[in-house]
Amino acid sequence: MSRASGLVQLWMTPRTILLALLVIGLIGVLAFATTREISRTTTPVVDTPPARPARPALSPVEEAFIQSLWPIHGEVQRSLMRTSLGQILYKTNDVSRADLEMRMKQALATYGRAETSIRALDPPASLRRDHEIYLDAVRLLRESAVEAMKMFKDGREDHLVTAYPKSQAASDKIREVGGKFWPNEFPPN
Repeated sequence: MSRASGLVQLWMTPRTILLALLVIGLIGVLAFATTREISRTTTPVVDTPPARPARPALSPVEEAFIQSLWPIHGEVQRSLMRTSLGQILYKTNDVSRADLEMRMKQALATYGRAETSIRALDPPASLRRDHEIYLDAVRLLRESAVEAMKMFKDGREDHLVTAYPKSQAASDKIREVGGKFWPNEFPPN
């Protein structure tokens, strides 16, 4: 008997065969588990914000009031943006003094019309507070524009700085009311 055949007989015992099959089976299970884990698509963990409570449906009178305010709101917003942007562009020398003055005069006219139109609206009792807040915001915008217009009489640009806090307060109030009336108009930051 050769030495090689003796080694084969030593290794070919039922016990070593069983052990070899067990090791091969374990390797197969590990290989299957590894490939399955690697190929599995990961689902991203989504942190869902808590659901906002549904806002109650508006009554027909509330809806009519909000729809009546919408065109006024659009004009006020456009004037606010034009004057704010105009002041920034003026400070960066991208808009002339005459152009800024024209923007401010147009804004004053818009705010005056808006104030008159808002006063003429008859809000339902549930929206009176918001009506007053919005009216106050337009009044602040008008006062801010009046202050800024002083710059064109005496040449002092510090009137723009003095006018800014009223404009900012008005903008905050408009955003507050606008968020209630038109919730998708102001996306969250």
